[in-house]
Parts: sequence; C-alpha cells; structure tokens
Amino acid sequence: MDTSEGDTAAIIAAVTATRLADPYPRYREIREVGAFISGEIADRAVTLVTRLAEASAVLAHPAVGHGYTDGINYRTGMKDGLGSLLRADPPDHTRLRRLVGRAFTPAVIEALAPEVTSLANVLLDEAIERGEVDAVAAFARPLPLRLISRLLGVPAADEEAFGGWADALTRGLDPYYLLTDEEKAACNRAAVEFDAYFLDLIARRRKEPRDDLLSRLVAIHDRGDMLAERELLELCTLLLVAGYETTANLISGGILALTRNPGQLAALRADPALVGPAVEEMLRFDPPVQFIARTVLTDAEIGGRPFARGDGAIMMIGAANRDPEVFDEPDRFLVARYTRSDRTRRHLGLGAGIHYCLGAPLVRLEAEIAFRALFSRTSSFALAEDTVAYREQVVVRGLKRLPLHLSA
Repeated sequence: MDTSEGDTAAIIAAVTATRLADPYPRYREIREVGAFISGEIADRAVTLVTRLAEASAVLAHPAVGHGYTDGINYRTGMKDGLGSLLRADPPDHTRLRRLVGRAFTPAVIEALAPEVTSLANVLLDEAIERGEVDAVAAFARPLPLRLISRLLGVPAADEEAFGGWADALTRGLDPYYLLTDEEKAACNRAAVEFDAYFLDLIARRRKEPRDDLLSRLVAIHDRGDMLAERELLELCTLLLVAGYETTANLISGGILALTRNPGQLAALRADPALVGPAVEEMLRFDPPVQFIARTVLTDAEIGGRPFARGDGAIMMIGAANRDPEVFDEPDRFLVARYTRSDRTRRHLGLGAGIHYCLGAPLVRLEAEIAFRALFSRTSSFALAEDTVAYREQVVVRGLKRLPLHLSA
C-alpha cells in the first residue's frame, strides 16, 4: 500500500486534468505518488484512489456506498442531477435493481441488435455520401440518442430536446464548484423540463401501454412491489445519460484511438472477430467515465488503509485502467489485448461491485455494432484535422467534435 497524506492539490489536479486532450501523462504522475492520496474537499476527508487493485477493492467493499440516505455523502454542496440507482444503497438499491432488471433483460437488449444495425447503416450512408463529417455529430451521438429515445418511446420530433437535456444533466454530474452560473442554471432547467416531459409520458403509458421500455417499467411488479413515479423519473434520467452519453463517448473515443493507431486499425479490419475485444480495450484505454465517487458508510480498512464513516473516495478510473502493475504496456492501444484472458485483468471502464453499470450489455452491443458497421460500409476513414477538442466536462469525458474523412 502507498499513501500520500494531505495532498488536496493532487486531487484537484487529477479532476481538472480530464479537460486536457491527453490527461494520461498527468494521471501517471499522480498514480506514482501513491495508491491512496488523501486530502479535503469542502472540509470533508476525501481520498483519491489511483490504482486498479485498490480502486476495485473500494468499489466492491460492503462498507462503501453513496450515503445519501444516511445524510453523510461527502458530495454535499455539489450537484448530482441523477437519483435512484446512482444514489441508492442497499436495501433500496437491491430492490430497484431487481425491479429494473425484470424489464431490462438480456433478451430485451439482444433483440435491439437489428434496430441498432439499421440506425448505424442509415447514419453511415449519410456520412459517406458527404465524404467528410464531424463523426461526433454525424454518428457517435445520434446513434445512441435515437436508440434510447425509441427505447423510452420518445417521438423523433423530440429527440433534439432530449439530447440537449442529456448534455446539461451530464455537465451537472461534475462538482458544483467547477460549473459556471450559466451551467448550473442550464442543469436545473433541464431537470425541470425533463421531469415535466416524462411525467406526461408516464401518464400516457399508464393509460395506453406500448411496446417500449418505459411501458415495461411502468407496468412492472414484483411480489406486489412496483416503481414509484419519482423512481421512474430518475430511472429515465439515468437511462438517458448512461445509455446516451457513455455510448456516444465510447464510440467517438474508439474511432479516435483507431485513427491514431493505424496498425491496430488494420488488424481490426483484417479480423472482425476482434471487434468485441477492441471495445473492451476502448473502455480501458480512454474510459468515458473518468471518476467514480463513493462514501464510506462505516469505519473500515480497505486495501490496508483505514477509512472513517463519512469519508469520501474518488476512484480515478483513467489512472487505474493504465496501472502498470496490472496491464502490460498500459499506454498502448492494443485491439487484441482482451483475447489474452489469462493475462489481462478486467478494467473499470463500466465500474465494479453492486453498482456495476446496469446498461453495460447495451453499451457493448451498440459499440460493437457501430464498429462492425463502420468497417463493413467504409473502405477507409481517417482524421481530417490533427487536433481534436474535448467537452468541458470532468466526470464524463468525451469529444466535442471529430472531423473525419470516410470512403465507401
């Protein structure tokens, strides 16, 4: 165990580094300071966890959760626009996950494959016809946005507003002290508008159910239990942000990694069976979620380090996923890395423990289909500009734009 005490500056440096085009050299420097870096945020003890073994141990420990119900969450004073599964601890979390799992089954997700394929092909046809596009706006974002909209029964005419709410709510996941007054207002406005929209949609689905996920969530019962209206609203918000933002940033980040590593791009084109492992490598190499915050619920020793009730822990996913103690050549993007299951540890790109991403199968399905379609419908694609820009976000990392040349 390595520990650095009282280094609040390192915590702030790690958080703000996400905005850099390449934060990973700085992450490496911070990780080398120690596995645990202790400091304070808003007069609360907070520990940055930089390495994979320790981050995995914290995420999986039964003494670690969110602490909202007990009023001890260290993020007090910070905006967290999402509730429900992202804020709950057992037994509430167990109940919610069980109920949602009854509607969001593997069979339901697998049945979406033809629709995802159709959407991807339509978007790529339009992009190829133009020859040069912003891959974020033309492909990476509209694909998951249209899918999650259709899943929840949102009409096509409302998708633009839906995407705008997602952008504002995702920015609201960041610490409040990093947001401008305009961003705070936009996040709060998006939350109000989103709730109003879905209160109406939920009421309509109660009266006239359809073949969509929202209708299944509205109708779900388990031993007399059901989702309350507030829980339904929060789950819709979670699905919007997780089902849209995470996938969009994974796809755009994966395209960028491939264009910057032409040898790996060629290997993937030569062997389509590598698409699944390549998506895992994308999640490891440049994870869409860079930080996972937790609160210690009871005094505990984790990874050889004592934590007190109410302490905060920030898992530095971007650093842990490139831990040299775990991954060979961690800073290299290798599409075949996850074909060596006996040598490659699981990454934390979609979390770990009881709060492991509920939508992980959908994220993987969309990304794999997106890249299979990209390879089958193009003979080549390459960056149209050398520099790229990232969104002004911290917790969720994603490209603002990605100019791309495509050839059929």
